[in-house]
Amino acid sequence: MRTNPREALIIGCGIAGPVVAMALQRAGLSATLYEARAEPAPHVGAFLNLAPNGLNALGALGLDAQVKAAGFACTGMVFRNSRGKRIGEMDGGSDAQRYGTAGIIIKRGLLHQVLLEEAVRRGIRVEFGKKLEGLQVDAGRSVTARFEDGTQARGELLLGCDGLHSRTRRLLLPDAPAPTYTKMVGCGGFLPNTLGLPPSSTMHMTFGKRAFFGYFVPTAGEIFWFNNLPQPEEPSRGALSSLSAEEWRRRLLEVHAEDPSPIPDILRAMTGEIGQYPIHDIPFLPTWHQGPVCLVGDAAHATSPHAGQGASLAIEDALVLARCLRDVPDVARAFAAYEGLRKERVEKLVRQGRRNGDMKPGASPLADWVRDLLMPFFLKLGTRTTDGTYSYRIDWEQKVVF
Repeated sequence: MRTNPREALIIGCGIAGPVVAMALQRAGLSATLYEARAEPAPHVGAFLNLAPNGLNALGALGLDAQVKAAGFACTGMVFRNSRGKRIGEMDGGSDAQRYGTAGIIIKRGLLHQVLLEEAVRRGIRVEFGKKLEGLQVDAGRSVTARFEDGTQARGELLLGCDGLHSRTRRLLLPDAPAPTYTKMVGCGGFLPNTLGLPPSSTMHMTFGKRAFFGYFVPTAGEIFWFNNLPQPEEPSRGALSSLSAEEWRRRLLEVHAEDPSPIPDILRAMTGEIGQYPIHDIPFLPTWHQGPVCLVGDAAHATSPHAGQGASLAIEDALVLARCLRDVPDVARAFAAYEGLRKERVEKLVRQGRRNGDMKPGASPLADWVRDLLMPFFLKLGTRTTDGTYSYRIDWEQKVVF
């Protein structure tokens, strides 16, 4: 067993883990990342929105330039109904001036790769094939992580950055609420732009008759797309994984058969893998920490993708937590300060994500008609909420007092 009582053990190498490690390094603490996968997986997952608040948080660690270079600027969204009628838009053209940067669209796997490679470049150690099996707290002063391969590691604290289905969370809070299924299944993918759709920094969103569809054309050569399909009963992972890409494509073509172009055209042209997943969130946990163990990012407060804030909130968490551990000498009190500074904001955005998802199709034709009619009003309210979300800044130099 490798032992370093002054070290932070970080479980998970997704988005939160490497950023936490680099933030702790800047705060003067050492950390090692432990990842369950046997090797990096840069091609896993679809794509995500990284909002101005998330990019500004990365900027505090000198990471924003690398991440921006791997993504594509997104300066607005256009919304249409199932007849192709434009029912609203959100203009982000002034975001760079208002918030210091515009948001980007980036492939999830590529974001993981950029963050992990930079962590390694900065001297942070990463161990793969380390699937967490158990935790043991030693007199509240250190924690030992046991892995399925029979190895162990001990540190002063352990941070669970292992996502929605966090093993750390289940070990730490066995009676806490499980992730909540939002009655929607998501899927998406990438395809060569053989349709000749013009590149644009605008995301196109359509409230289809039976499902929601979005697409983004970052370059002349590629199309990004996603779908949200209402499904009252949660499908098992096995049920989803048993369907081939071709079966999913046929199902999606049926669902979107009456929706406007280019949606059916995109689906007919899709030949690659289609990722599918039930959409969950975590509206509330009684606490994020206990003793020397603490949860970060989706492990603590997963939000549905409808808010476009999951990655940005995880990055914010990393900086706030590192500042608390830097400035508050006692680990448990530092964790309490971190939770106190973060909980209200993230739970508000989790609720907002759920509300956004509830507006998507599947309720009734009358509900869809009312949604279309009130969409400009909803977007105006959303712009006010977005302003408060995007303008959030973390002052790294400000001392945390708790």
